[in-house]
Amino acid sequence: MKAHANAVAAITIRQTAWPSSGFLQGGIESRLHWLFRCAVFLEFTGHGACGIHTKSAWLPYFHVFAIPDAMAWRLMPLIGSIDIALGVMALFRPCRALLVYMVVWGGFTALLRPAAGEGAWEFIERSYNYGVPLAFLLLHAAGRPAGWFAPLQLPAPLCAGSQRTLVWTLRIIVALMLVGHGGFGAFMGKANLLVFYRAAGLSHLGLPLEMLRAGIGFLEIGLGVLAVITNRPAFFGFICLWKLASESLYLFAGMPVACWEVVERGGSYLAPLALLCALAPAFGPPPEPAPAAPACALPNPVGGP
Repeated sequence: MKAHANAVAAITIRQTAWPSSGFLQGGIESRLHWLFRCAVFLEFTGHGACGIHTKSAWLPYFHVFAIPDAMAWRLMPLIGSIDIALGVMALFRPCRALLVYMVVWGGFTALLRPAAGEGAWEFIERSYNYGVPLAFLLLHAAGRPAGWFAPLQLPAPLCAGSQRTLVWTLRIIVALMLVGHGGFGAFMGKANLLVFYRAAGLSHLGLPLEMLRAGIGFLEIGLGVLAVITNRPAFFGFICLWKLASESLYLFAGMPVACWEVVERGGSYLAPLALLCALAPAFGPPPEPAPAAPACALPNPVGGP
């Protein structure tokens, strides 16, 4: 019985360990669990911090509902505080109900952009805002024993069908965010991209920044198409670095709340990293097998000792 108790305790520790243990020692599902957990934390805390600092760029989204500017400025910190609280909850105690809310809220805020006249490319590019919590929810399928408000533990190994669904969900998220961001430069001609590329020193190449903006846009659209068809994990590692570098241009350009703008886009870095893990099962050390419980003694048919 003592050996059995030790085995149960060891399993419980592995299920509730902090990322340094759960991520490195678990299987692919464990790594994805922690990547999604960190991604939604970054997305919501970054978005929330922008709300607390307040952003004039958010005013058109309130105008969609005829909310005047004076009230919008007061609502921004409240919305931001709620986002931060939910992001922290997703990191320390995620549950299915919280993830459903994050999918809905992420999709709603992304739809506000075209509703405010910013174009459909904005909604497409923000696929990670609603897609990453959806992928997190798929990792913990609704048919599992835990309820909607029960804290999510490390998931059990997925069946082949669930694995395919999750991988395709991640592919679509990555493809949409690349195609959408590419559309900013190739078709929208988004002005802030010129500020970023000038801050990155691309103006020294001797080519018009508008031409570079369009060229980079078409390149990203091509990368988005490749994200749907390639099975090379290294490709998605490159996409992770590409997004991290391109979004870090907020810092070099000295944009308002630049640090939180980079944090808010955490899902765009971790979604391709999750695909890298999913397509490279040998990534990291294999999980350690749990100790086997001792065999139960059979009752004596005679009833003797």
